[in-house]
Amino acid sequence: MTTGTNHPAHTVEDVRAAVARARSAGRRWAALGARERRAALLRWKRALAARAYEFAQVIASETGKPVHDARAEVLLTLVHLDWAARNARRVLGRRRVPSGLLSVHQRATLAYRPLGVIGVIGPWNYPLYTPMGSIGYALAAGNAVVFKPSELTPGVGALLARSLGEALPDHADLLQAVTGPGSTGAALAGAEGPSGVDKVAFTGSPGTARKVAAACAATLTPLLAECGGKDAVLVAADADLDAAADAIVWGAMGNAGQTCAGVERVYAVESVHEALCSRIVSRARALTPGEAYGPLTLSSQLDVVERHVKQALVDGATARLGGPDALRAPVLGPVVLSGVPEDSPAVTEETFGPVVVVNPVRDMDEAVERADASAYSLGAAVFTRDRAAGVALAERLGSGAVSVNSVLGFAAIPSLPFGGAGESGYGRIHGEEGLRAFAAPHSVTVRRFAPAVDLTSFATPREKVARAVELGRRLHARF
Repeated sequence: MTTGTNHPAHTVEDVRAAVARARSAGRRWAALGARERRAALLRWKRALAARAYEFAQVIASETGKPVHDARAEVLLTLVHLDWAARNARRVLGRRRVPSGLLSVHQRATLAYRPLGVIGVIGPWNYPLYTPMGSIGYALAAGNAVVFKPSELTPGVGALLARSLGEALPDHADLLQAVTGPGSTGAALAGAEGPSGVDKVAFTGSPGTARKVAAACAATLTPLLAECGGKDAVLVAADADLDAAADAIVWGAMGNAGQTCAGVERVYAVESVHEALCSRIVSRARALTPGEAYGPLTLSSQLDVVERHVKQALVDGATARLGGPDALRAPVLGPVVLSGVPEDSPAVTEETFGPVVVVNPVRDMDEAVERADASAYSLGAAVFTRDRAAGVALAERLGSGAVSVNSVLGFAAIPSLPFGGAGESGYGRIHGEEGLRAFAAPHSVTVRRFAPAVDLTSFATPREKVARAVELGRRLHARF
């Protein structure tokens, strides 16, 4: 799981120098205007598409995931970059907004301006798709970016920065990659003093996010944090169980379970629980580890997976498929558990391995209650033949994104924002909210004519001001 290429461990000074180069390039980039940035980003997108297999090979080499998975990751990246480039002007460009009766003499407009330089700290599980949810949208919003990839996937970050420089030689410093251990990311966040970035977008564990947040707090640098999930699937009595089982196995076992919005918990109504378990086990047993999915990229994660499975069994769970014996590095066998107590770590903590818990519930009310009891609130899914009921359930769930009759349906839809709350972090990437996350609102008013009563002048008689204020008060008291 290595490219065989050495990448430097960038120091605090290196990080600050990268930010300075990015800032200089960012000024020129912001001055281009939205139309020119759109054209440039689409050129880069086409260059990435032409090199898709090259990127996929590097991703597969560094993470261990199958090449077909890596190619799908590249495609998702292209979809999001395309949307961000094509929609930034519409979302962020200056537009007129209502002035209201009190300020009818003013014309009010709103636009969103670039923040400057965005520091992006990326993960290893989806080393291209996930950070590009920040990088692509930040660039489309007119910013420059300094990207710190995971120390496990430095080659992806280096190749990404190099590809932009080659596709857009006039903006070669717009995307800087800094590589190294966690200390390099800490330096970008400002743990060793201000790095100069104007915002940080982080993806990783809640524990690391807290450290990044503390570093950002010292300089009041805003932070967008995506910190994982413990996503639940709710299966109603009328659900298509074959479709549900197929989606659950893919959502739980894909990428060896190393997906922040992957399926880790399933709550099925009692009347269909056994039938669903049977279908899940059948599909999971048919998988060939090493072909269907790769190894754990982070070898130490095996300790977490083993602890969760073993403790679940001690707590009274049943292993429907696999168990501790299936957890042999580097490629783990799939594990399906049922009857896991809700306070067991396999239910309460992020497992990040090819393990899924399938528990019975009385009804969908209990399913919603259990799904929302988690400290994480990133994604969820609902399976039912009644689409209206599925949407109603989705609206009740506290998760940031919900799919009905699919899992991760939102991941390939770039117009939908993505993010959660609680241990899943805060802020949103993707969609209009994702563009605005990397821009600052800028309000402008233009006085069109003199108002009948100028409330912002000492020259207006007090009696006239008082009558106008009283009239306004009466209107608001009545309507």
